[in-house]
Amino acid sequence: MKKILFLHDTFLETPRGAELTIKELMALGERKEYSVTVDFLKNFEETKSKISKTDLVVLNSTSRCHFELDLVKYLLSQQVPYIKVEYDYNFCVRRNILCTVDYNIRNCCNPDKFHLFRKLFSGAALNVFQSPKHYQSHFDFYGEAVANHLIMPPTVDVSKLKPSEEKDEETIPFFGDLNFLKGGHEYVTYAEEHPSLNFKVFGRNRLRREMPNNMTFHDPISNTKVLEILGKTKQFICKPVWPEPSGRLAAEAFLSGCEILSNDRIGTFSFDFYPDNLEKAKAEMLQAPENFWAAVFEILNNSQKMQAPKLKRVLVYKSYGGLGDIFFAIPAIYKLAKVSEELHFAVAPRLVDFFGKHLKGVKVVSETDARDGESNYDNIYELGNYPAFRGYDLPHALKYPTHKKVKQHAIQHYIDTVSKLHVDIDNHLESYPYFESNKDFDKPYFVIHHGAGFLLKIWPTEKYAVLIEMLAEIFPNLDCKIIMGPEDPDIAKYFTKPMPQIKFITGGMVEVGEAMAGAMFHIGNDAGITHVAGAFNVPSVGIYGPTGPGSWGSFAQHNHLIWGKKGVCNLKCNYDVILNCSHRICLTSVTENSVLEALYNVLQEAYPNHKARFIPNPQASMDFGKKDCLIKLGENELLLEYHSSEMKTEVEKLLSNEIIEMPLSGDLKLVADVLVQQKIIFKVPTFT
Repeated sequence: MKKILFLHDTFLETPRGAELTIKELMALGERKEYSVTVDFLKNFEETKSKISKTDLVVLNSTSRCHFELDLVKYLLSQQVPYIKVEYDYNFCVRRNILCTVDYNIRNCCNPDKFHLFRKLFSGAALNVFQSPKHYQSHFDFYGEAVANHLIMPPTVDVSKLKPSEEKDEETIPFFGDLNFLKGGHEYVTYAEEHPSLNFKVFGRNRLRREMPNNMTFHDPISNTKVLEILGKTKQFICKPVWPEPSGRLAAEAFLSGCEILSNDRIGTFSFDFYPDNLEKAKAEMLQAPENFWAAVFEILNNSQKMQAPKLKRVLVYKSYGGLGDIFFAIPAIYKLAKVSEELHFAVAPRLVDFFGKHLKGVKVVSETDARDGESNYDNIYELGNYPAFRGYDLPHALKYPTHKKVKQHAIQHYIDTVSKLHVDIDNHLESYPYFESNKDFDKPYFVIHHGAGFLLKIWPTEKYAVLIEMLAEIFPNLDCKIIMGPEDPDIAKYFTKPMPQIKFITGGMVEVGEAMAGAMFHIGNDAGITHVAGAFNVPSVGIYGPTGPGSWGSFAQHNHLIWGKKGVCNLKCNYDVILNCSHRICLTSVTENSVLEALYNVLQEAYPNHKARFIPNPQASMDFGKKDCLIKLGENELLLEYHSSEMKTEVEKLLSNEIIEMPLSGDLKLVADVLVQQKIIFKVPTFT
């Protein structure tokens, strides 16, 4: 006898649609001579033990389970086949995807849960949804990951329906708690507009508004009693706020012959039997449990999982956005290439040589040539630009399912978008597929880019010049390469002394790439070149002003982003505000020392095994006394007390930027370790 384990987060005595359906499915399974059990997800160890001893898991609702994510991970790690049955939207922390109908709700998703559920759906032997609309909502988020599915209408026991020719025209019932999501406000408003009718609520009032005199509240009743009342009800109101996956009560009202006052958010009414084919509706609902167990039989007797075929010739455009946005899309393009027989990536003609040199397993073509040869491709996808400021009016445009729903980097938004296209695309970003670098430690150098495509977003050029002169003294053996675009400011006129170690990079992207591939570090603005540095995994400091890094920050393994706007300006900057800003305080307030502090922090992390020296944080102030030293850094203070004159001498050397041989020992080492931990001093590589 095959063992079937149902997992659900709510006891089945609860008289709701999901619980009624599970009870009916389990009862039919027992009649078909399966060993059917249920676990209510209260003890993780017990649940794991039951999973290990079963032949098939039926995973129902899990959002109320306190070990939900661990449960999903465990199930994915096992060889036991499972069916995922959705009654709501368990991937959503609210379980209601209200963000799809109320655009004021943003960034509400738990990123870990959202991405884990894609793995759950794609790995399921079958996904079960409550209606065509319910399935479509999941498909809009997850695409092909949910394509292996069964749509199962409410398992209403039609034999228990009690339609009556005598209809109560004076009373409109409401079953369950009167709340916002279930359309409680619509129901109350209708009651206020129809004072001659009676409105009976079989549940509690969950609304914060005054109830009209023609509305009464009663204790909840059994489903049998519900069907009896519906059979005699003339009108039934069902106007949920959320996208109701099924709407079992609405289905029961429809089958009972009620006139339905509804909206377009009821899943059951997306079946083709609504509103005219009552007999077809009854037949499909009666057959639904049988279809479920037929699928179970097929899964248990067919252990081979069908392999999804690869996409054939694929063309990908990235037609909108700046240079940096292309780099955000590369991980998604690589993932798409793995499930494609051949993938061509179309870019502007000036970028073909650069990306053709550095992208692996992808053929880079000119956008012009690609558009002329679109008939040669089986699938064409336009990634556009995240977010879609221009909407999705570009030909072949893909929609971003996670936009304003999952708070994450743009890189992940692109991955989530392409993962809809094929079930085998893993939506997890292990690491960025960095371009090959070739650092030459015999002739080391760093790279500066002081410009940007939009010059009002650059840190003042004179500050860059001061910073470069400071870096020349701090790292005397490092050369400097300055990327100088045709529209970038002339930085040379701001230097106060000859700078023979500087080389200007004025060529195209291939030359820029060669310079970046060997750089020890990079400092730049909110510009595409900063993301070129990220692509080569160059330790980077990015300086942002009117527009913060948000979802578009540097993705180098070691990077620090300075957003000068925080704490100095609270204006929300759009294009017009930036054009008319006279002070640009978000950029002018960023000091050279704050950039050095960020750089030291990055270099300490990026080169932990290189020869280094201690350098004090340039943002820290030291008040040296006879017996102690008071250190101030931001809002923090640290008092160091000397135990001896020797210690006083050594600590003052350490904090005065005098070279001290490393490694240290004894008390001085303990002091240095604390100061490094507090970011008062840094272990900065010397590059010698």
